[in-house]
Amino acid sequence: MKPLEIETFKPRLKVLNKEQAWAIHTAALEILEKTGFKMEHAGVREMLIDAGCRVEKDDWLTMPAYLAEDAIRSAPRVIDLYDQKGNKTMPLVEGNFFYGTGSDTIFTVDIETGKRRRTRLADTGNFATLVDALPNMHFSMSMGNPEDVPIEEIYVHVFAEMVKKSNKPICFIADSGKDIRKIYDIACVIAGGEKEFQKKPFLLNYSEAISPLRFPANVMDKLLFCAEKKIPICLPSGCNAGSGAPVTLSGAMALGIAENLVGLVVHQLAGKGSPFLFAPNVSILDMKSTVVSYGCTEWCLTQAALADMRDEIYDIPIWSYAGATDSKVIDAQAGAEGMMSIMTSMLSRCNVIHDVGYIESGHTSSLEMVTMANEFVAISRFFTEGILVNDESLALEVIDRVAKGPNGSIFLADPHTFKNFKTAHHLPELMDRTRFDHWSQDGGKDLKLRCTEKTRKILSTHQVDPKPDNVLNEIEAILQREG
Repeated sequence: MKPLEIETFKPRLKVLNKEQAWAIHTAALEILEKTGFKMEHAGVREMLIDAGCRVEKDDWLTMPAYLAEDAIRSAPRVIDLYDQKGNKTMPLVEGNFFYGTGSDTIFTVDIETGKRRRTRLADTGNFATLVDALPNMHFSMSMGNPEDVPIEEIYVHVFAEMVKKSNKPICFIADSGKDIRKIYDIACVIAGGEKEFQKKPFLLNYSEAISPLRFPANVMDKLLFCAEKKIPICLPSGCNAGSGAPVTLSGAMALGIAENLVGLVVHQLAGKGSPFLFAPNVSILDMKSTVVSYGCTEWCLTQAALADMRDEIYDIPIWSYAGATDSKVIDAQAGAEGMMSIMTSMLSRCNVIHDVGYIESGHTSSLEMVTMANEFVAISRFFTEGILVNDESLALEVIDRVAKGPNGSIFLADPHTFKNFKTAHHLPELMDRTRFDHWSQDGGKDLKLRCTEKTRKILSTHQVDPKPDNVLNEIEAILQREG
């Protein structure tokens, strides 16, 4: 008898139809053609005028739709990111998804005391080490603006700390063309030279425009540098509904996409074919607290919608978020909001998914939140793989054997169960399924405490493969270099 061969359907989340997607895209083009944008970088302004943009007044330009359409066509459909050892670990194409931490928090929750305090450089190292150890965390970000390094060099120092404490890919922040050059020099030292780095980049730059429709000179300096050096970059903005953008989600998306398109056009004019990740961050301003929400359902909804627009229109890898919460502590709210964003980002097949480990609406970082999210990613991954249907999984012979066996026969004792249980079921590590007596005898630990214990164990035992001494010496020399 021929073996049963059925392709496994993998669940997907879709929130926009084609007509909706094109209406939002058309609105974004109309914003650029009629409203325009403020370009504060003189060189970029001249480049855009030469390409066909029109000067409305001073540094205010409008952009014809064909420039955006040309840039969409020239941007690469596939972006490959490598780890620091040269292994391709993040192929950004189609529905591949990868999770990582966030940046720039002012506070962190101390893993030993449980108290909220200002971030320090060692915290960046701890987050990088944790990401290095966790199988479902794929890249690092700094997770802090530490108080114990010079503010004008803050991004260079956190980058150096991340490469010392992890070998996974890094999404980095820079302030200007000055510090991004130092970061790039460090990356080239690690890769063994500029040519080697450009063959196998392990960096992704995160930069932001300012909503509505303002592009500062320092932001454009970084964009131009990344285009020249072929460093993958994403350029979202603060187009949060009700603050930097209209309160309605489709209006906020249209504005954010328009801002993304300006960045994409500049990027492709400066370096045609250079890698660019699409998609704005579209959350909401909470109308009671005036806080930009990191746990709201609206952000989950807009990132799913942007994934639909990628599939329908752009065909460019997209940027997203997950694993964050507005809660101030690791509690039921943190678990619910973190899990919802992780599941929806994965079901939408977003590509690069950041901000894992944020609490307090992005103001505070939590090592335990990252550890908990790592578990949620594993659970979500099992769900999105769908249900296997073949001869082995249907188990007709097994059903017949057990059903006709002696009274009391159960599937638990059948060899088929032993052979398949590790793949047929998801086996969680941190979710407690024990009986009450066993749970109580083990200390009655809740999920937060189990995450704390696992995090502490990783930080005390995980050994990151070290960089050679000559590489560390060159990194130190770059840190000490003037200018």
